[in-house]
Amino acid sequence: QVQLVESGGGLVQAGGSLRLSCAASGLTFGSYAMDWYRQAPGKERELVAEISSGGSTYYADSVKGRFTISRDNAKNTLYLQMNSLKPEDTAVYYCATRASKVDYWGQGTQVTVSS
Repeated sequence: QVQLVESGGGLVQAGGSLRLSCAASGLTFGSYAMDWYRQAPGKERELVAEISSGGSTYYADSVKGRFTISRDNAKNTLYLQMNSLKPEDTAVYYCATRASKVDYWGQGTQVTVSS
């Protein structure tokens, strides 16, 4: 079965950086677009960034220029490099994908940015 496992979250001061990872198994990783979402307390889950199977990327306006999504198909791993972090980036971050019309989600990793 498909499994997505995030890691790399933590507490960081504003202006700092974190790198999230998402280890995928149970699917042909390189064949699928992969997403990073986040959900802050009291808010809806939002799409942060996406990378296609071909490497094309999309970013939400709120993170453009600060976050970079990437993938290593040989390692079946998705990354999110987050720089210049702001308190409003505080959220649980999830990786996700859709395979064979089914949505798969990881368990999430907490990112907390202190001011």
